[in-house]
Amino acid sequence: MDMIASWIGNIPDFAVPFALAALGLIVIERSGVLALGAEGLMLVGALAGIGASLMTGGATVWALILAMCAAGVVSLLFALMVLVMRINQVIAGLALVFFCQGLTGLLGTLLDWTNKPVAGLQSLSLWPFSELPVVGKLFVQNPLVFVTPLIFVVVVLVLNRSVLGLRLRAVGENPQAADAAGIPVLGYRCAAIVAGSMLIGLAGAYISVLSTKMWIADMVGGRGWIAVALVIFARWSPWKALAGAVLFGCIEALIP
Repeated sequence: MDMIASWIGNIPDFAVPFALAALGLIVIERSGVLALGAEGLMLVGALAGIGASLMTGGATVWALILAMCAAGVVSLLFALMVLVMRINQVIAGLALVFFCQGLTGLLGTLLDWTNKPVAGLQSLSLWPFSELPVVGKLFVQNPLVFVTPLIFVVVVLVLNRSVLGLRLRAVGENPQAADAAGIPVLGYRCAAIVAGSMLIGLAGAYISVLSTKMWIADMVGGRGWIAVALVIFARWSPWKALAGAVLFGCIEALIP
């Protein structure tokens, strides 16, 4: 019974990176851009989060914010390739992954951030649910686990219930008609790329700053590619992607 309780308690820790990365990909792909660079952007977020945490003396919240900003800045390179230079989106996405893998590995070594522990965030306990038998550990998590569903709610409302979301959908489904209606297609696509990449960077920072609490080269370990598969599996539905992330979290939590 203790083993089952431990497994249930570990599920959110493994599921959150998949969920945030998949949500970021959905935001990008709603604009009509095929995004395959999640693996690289997660690495950027992971390294930037650790670096910011080390340089700010353990200011974890700022580390997460700076990690998101770093991933957003790097995503401008992808936006330049696909929106301005009109490079094939698959090739551009793969190139971004290889670039980020090399860049993060090099910077992590040169700046001596490898295997440097950080404090992370203290676990938050939701009493009285945390006292429940077996499933109690599910309600003792770091704060970002509890914030993640709220992020999904906000993003879904923006995508489906706002003028901004409707315009973004128009840009993705029929860019010619959107352009004729006066919607700046390139501007919306660039904004979607940056916003989605920031969520992906947050997923990477979660792994390094809140879960592993240190930087190791290539520590994302293919989770970005799983997030890409999750988006396809969910048919670009955020809630289905969240369910798929929980499923993969259940599986990964079983791995010793």
